[in-house]
Amino acid sequence: MDSLTQIVLGAAVGEAVLGKKVGNKAMLWGAIAGTIPDLDVISKLFVDNVTANELHRGFSHSILFSIMAAPIFGWLIAKIYNNGETDWKGWSKLMFLGLFTHPILDAFTTWGTQLFWPLEYKVAINNIFVADPLYTVPFLIFVIIAMFYKRTHPKRRKFNNLGLYCSSGYLLLTLLLQQSAKANFTTNLEDQQLQYKEIQTRPTPLNSILWTANIETEDSFLIGYYSLLDEDNKVDFSEFPKNHHLLGEMKNDSLVHRLIKLSEGWYTIEKNQDKIFFNDLRFGQLGMGQEASRFVFSYELYYNPKGELKAKERERNMDEASPLLKKLFDRVLGNKS
Repeated sequence: MDSLTQIVLGAAVGEAVLGKKVGNKAMLWGAIAGTIPDLDVISKLFVDNVTANELHRGFSHSILFSIMAAPIFGWLIAKIYNNGETDWKGWSKLMFLGLFTHPILDAFTTWGTQLFWPLEYKVAINNIFVADPLYTVPFLIFVIIAMFYKRTHPKRRKFNNLGLYCSSGYLLLTLLLQQSAKANFTTNLEDQQLQYKEIQTRPTPLNSILWTANIETEDSFLIGYYSLLDEDNKVDFSEFPKNHHLLGEMKNDSLVHRLIKLSEGWYTIEKNQDKIFFNDLRFGQLGMGQEASRFVFSYELYYNPKGELKAKERERNMDEASPLLKKLFDRVLGNKS
C-alpha cells in the first residue's frame, strides 16, 4: 500500500499495543515501524530498475525480518526513553506488529509480497489497489481523533479501534466484491465461448467499484472491465497478442528470464519504431481498452555498446494523468462509451 496508509496502520497498531502506557509515543513508533519495510526502495539509488523491482517487497517484507528486527528496535527505543513506562519487551511487541502488519496489508495488493522469504513464493491476493481512499481516509480520521484524547481516556481506544475495524471490514468487503466481479468475468467468457488458461481479477486505481481482469489464452491476453454500477453485466474484452516471438535471440538472455519471472508470465512483447518493449500486464494499462496500448510497467529492451542486453522503464507522460483519471471515474460510474 501507499506510504500514508502504512503510516496510519502502523500508528493504530502502536496505539493498540502501548497507547495506554506511553500515549502518542506509541503512535509515533508504530508509524515508524509501518514505514520501515518500504525503505527497500532506496535500492533504486544503487541498482538498475529491474533489480530494484526484484528486491522490492522481499526480505524487508518477510516474517523473518519482522522477527529479527523487532527486538533490536525494541531495545533501542527502550534505551531512548528509559523512564519505566514500559520495557524492551513491550516496545519489541509494538515494533513486531508494526513491521508485520505492513507486509500483511501489502499481500492483498497486486505486486506480490515475499512473506516467506527466503522462499521465492509471493503472496498477491489482488483485492485492493495500492492506494484506496475508502480504506485510508476514514482510518486516518479515527486515528487523528484518538490522538487528541489523553492516553487513559476510554474514547481514545474506542476511536482507534473503530479505525482498525472499519479498515479491516472494508478490506474484507473488497474480497467479496472481487469474487463477484470474477464471477461476472468468467460468465462472460463462457457466454462468448472464449477459451482461456488463467484469469486474474483486480480493482482499478483508487476504488473498489471498477474491476479489471487479465485473461490468458493460448496466443494472447484479454483485458476486460466491469463496474458494479454498470446497467448490464456484459463485458467487452480487448485482445493483446503475446508476440513472444518478437524477442528473437533475446529470449535466451538471463535478463529476459528475470523479467518473465518478475511478471510471473503475464507479459506481452511490443515492437514500436524498431524498439522492443516488455510489457508487464499485472499493473494494468495507462487508460482502458484496446486504444490504451500502453501499460503501467513497460521496459524497453536494448543492447548497450558492449553488446549487453539492458532494460529501462518506459517513460510515462504525466500530462496524461488528469484526462486518464477522468475517463477512469466516468467508467467507474458505469459509462461504457
